[in-house]
Amino acid sequence: MTLSKKTFRRLREIVGKKNCLRDKEDLACYAYDATGLTYMPDAVLFPENTAEVSSILTLANRDGFFVIPRGAGSGMTGGSLAVKQGVIVVMTRFNRIIQIDKDNLVAHVEPGVVTASLHNAVEKEGLFYPPDPASFDFCTLGGNMAECSGGPRAVKYGVTRDYVLGLEIVLPTGEIINIGVQTAKGVVGYDLTRLLIGSEGTLGIITKMVLRLLPLPETVRIMKAAFSEMETAAATVSAIMNHGIIPRSIEYMDNASIRCAEGYLKTGLPVKAAALLIIEADGKQEDADRSIKELGAICRSMGAVDIQIAKNNEESENIRKARKALSPALFEYGPDKINEDIVVPKSRIPDMVKKIKEIKIETGLTIVSFGHAGDGNIHVNVMLDKKNIEDVRKAEYAVNALFDYALELGGTISGEHGIGITKSNYLEKEIGLVETALMKKIKNIFDPKGILNPGKIFYEPDILTAESAEELLEF
Repeated sequence: MTLSKKTFRRLREIVGKKNCLRDKEDLACYAYDATGLTYMPDAVLFPENTAEVSSILTLANRDGFFVIPRGAGSGMTGGSLAVKQGVIVVMTRFNRIIQIDKDNLVAHVEPGVVTASLHNAVEKEGLFYPPDPASFDFCTLGGNMAECSGGPRAVKYGVTRDYVLGLEIVLPTGEIINIGVQTAKGVVGYDLTRLLIGSEGTLGIITKMVLRLLPLPETVRIMKAAFSEMETAAATVSAIMNHGIIPRSIEYMDNASIRCAEGYLKTGLPVKAAALLIIEADGKQEDADRSIKELGAICRSMGAVDIQIAKNNEESENIRKARKALSPALFEYGPDKINEDIVVPKSRIPDMVKKIKEIKIETGLTIVSFGHAGDGNIHVNVMLDKKNIEDVRKAEYAVNALFDYALELGGTISGEHGIGITKSNYLEKEIGLVETALMKKIKNIFDPKGILNPGKIFYEPDILTAESAEELLEF
């Protein structure tokens, strides 16, 4: 599908000359995302309102070109890449917080709002929007909707889909629809809102959303607990969840993560510990204080060798920084990485930890694991040199073994990163042929001409280009 000069002129009329890019150096800025893979689009557009998005999609159906929605480009599976060329529609101009309704605990917002900006805005009003993906400082709400993002607080508060009441959507055909409700309850017809959340920009482009809010917890307490055995730390997570206290978050780091973060930050992390749990409790002051002490007691009874409960904001931030520093620090272990985000039932975390250790020994690769232990979401980073064919072969084996065992334990191959292109050839490990066929039928109903975000979720080997094939070898 080639973008003709006539079509490009029409696109420029829709969004304005300065919001329609075609120079190669401009396109290059939107040719990649957090995967590091590169696919050059034919053009990049910055629409300002719903009518412009509708006009773009209507034109795409008429003239036959692909449309790829994009937020901040922070996705980990290639969901916003122009794998078949086409036009990238960047939604960052949709950046308004339209209304914060304190009486009804809802926010009306646009998809280009940065997640942290919404956090800050609602907290000034004494309210709380819980979803907190690791990239919340720069990722956008629209991207969060597309991937159904979670974050550390999901153990207590749930994920993005639990806070979306209603959406304004532009369908791939250009039609504008409003789905969902603005109330706590509503069961009229099929729940199309839930269907759109996590659909990775393949069924429609979100232009407005109604989000559920909560009262802001009065205080947050945080602690870290070091363990001499990774399995003991994993078992402690199960013990905490069975105790009756639901923490705000439980993050864990293995020894490689601890050493990596300490080398980067130098804040006094216990580098000899096999594992570290970072645990938060929130609520009323007295409740949070009591909970964090009880959580510390559980860790101690399970064999924690060192426990530190933060006494002030500075100590609290130092503990949080350890987890946030991991992504940039990981490259100490290798020039490249494969970042997977499996989820297993909380009670099976110890089994998964043992399996990761076995895969690490078997392949000889550095494998770093950390993540949201409170909900079983483990981020496994396989470090490698993509130029080394043996590393690539071992990494491919490691990912397959990791996915197979996660599914054997009753888990899933993706907790919050989605499928995109990097996991699409693994989809049928988890989803059966009949179910996959049904999903494709749904896609065809929404997008009969297949113009919206092609090549995502469902494996299409022809999406590879000479420019990107080498980078995708590990998958």
